[in-house]
Order: sequence, then structure tokens, then C-alpha cells
Amino acid sequence: MEFTPVILIHVLAASGAIVAGGLALALKKGTTLHRILGRTWVALMLVTALGSFAIQSRGHLFWIHLLSVLALAGLGGSIYAVARGRIQAHRRGMRFTYIGLVTAGIFTLLPSRRFGYLVWHGIGLI
Repeated sequence: MEFTPVILIHVLAASGAIVAGGLALALKKGTTLHRILGRTWVALMLVTALGSFAIQSRGHLFWIHLLSVLALAGLGGSIYAVARGRIQAHRRGMRFTYIGLVTAGIFTLLPSRRFGYLVWHGIGLI
């Protein structure tokens, strides 16, 4: 596996999304900073999820791509909810979407996966 431009963009966007999303969830809700971080997180998640479909093993999608479909649905539903004033549904949707992001990251970093092997081998742990 090579670090193609698509993979590098995907990794950078996902890493940024973990940081921006974590901060948006941790900070006081409804503030300007929360909205800026939230919009940044959504943009990074769109790049991450849509870009993941260009990363395939032997020309095929993998089960982890289902998380990208769920992420896109979660983002859309959460944005729709906040636009309709359904703040609880927005919070719940964003929380679950963030958990999905972290879950995908954990599975991607397993040493048995190619990317995980490259990371762990690169830092000398395997």
C-alpha cells in the first residue's frame, strides 16, 4: 500500500475531524466557536467519508466503507435536525457520527490492516 494523494488527504481530513469534532463536542454548545468547529468538522467529515470510496482493496469496497455511508447519513440528518430546531436530535446524531469516526480510526489502525501495519511498523512497535 502506498501513501497516494487520496490516502494522505483522507488521513489528514480524518485526523483534523477527530480534533475539530472532539473540541466541538467538549465546548459549550451554541457559541460562535462551537459553530465554527462544527462546520469545520462537517467539512472535514465530508472529505473523509467521500474520499474513502476512492480507497479500495483490489478494486473493491470493504465493510469499513459502510461507516462512511452512515457518516454521510448522520451528518445530513444532524444538519437537518438543527435547521429544524431539533437540538436533541442534532446532538445525538453528531455524537454518534463522531463515535463512528473514532471507531473507523481504531479499525484502520489495527496492526492486521495494511495502514495500521505501516503506522506501527513505521514507529518501530512491530
